[in-house]
Amino acid sequence: MKIVKICGINSAAAMDAAVAARADMIGLVFYPPSPRFVTPVEALLLSRRTAEKMPLRVGLFVNPGFDEIDDVLRVISLDVLQVHGNPALVAALRDRFGRPVWRQAGVASAAEFPAPDEVADGFILEAKPPQGATRPGGNAVVADWGLLAQFHHPKPWLLAGGLRPDNVAQGLRVTGADGADVSSGVETAPGVKSPALIEAFVRAARGVD
Repeated sequence: MKIVKICGINSAAAMDAAVAARADMIGLVFYPPSPRFVTPVEALLLSRRTAEKMPLRVGLFVNPGFDEIDDVLRVISLDVLQVHGNPALVAALRDRFGRPVWRQAGVASAAEFPAPDEVADGFILEAKPPQGATRPGGNAVVADWGLLAQFHHPKPWLLAGGLRPDNVAQGLRVTGADGADVSSGVETAPGVKSPALIEAFVRAARGVD
């Protein structure tokens, strides 16, 4: 079954919709420039909204230091760390925090694919950010699916970038990704998630199975 991650959860409505749709992962963004940023306390309160089975709680960080992640983990016990950073940083974070770390990367050529021996527990691959972008990811740019169809790795990976309910199934079929990661594609405005779009996205991605 394809893995489905709803990233940038920052409201009760979005959290409830992701849980109701049975998403596998929800992403909590701890990067202040993002319109989807949440504080550790806000993330904790969102994660306490349901007594049902909670999707894996994934914390997104950009080139973080140990102290930054420590500050978050003192408040909320994340299941997975998602990192914009190099493979050496990922290895150091796995050693320091003893939990799965997924590396997120923008790729424009096969030379930028994660290496087969990288220690990350999984990958999230998307297009490189456009010139002038203020964030390393979450820019709603559709990745080169033909390029990513050439990517094969022993670890799981998710397709990201510009995905919506109406194109996620095609993206998964073309690339062969293990799942999909969406943020802006289920929003009505930057940082404003639509419960109806979340439900439609999960249904479309699971339909590939």
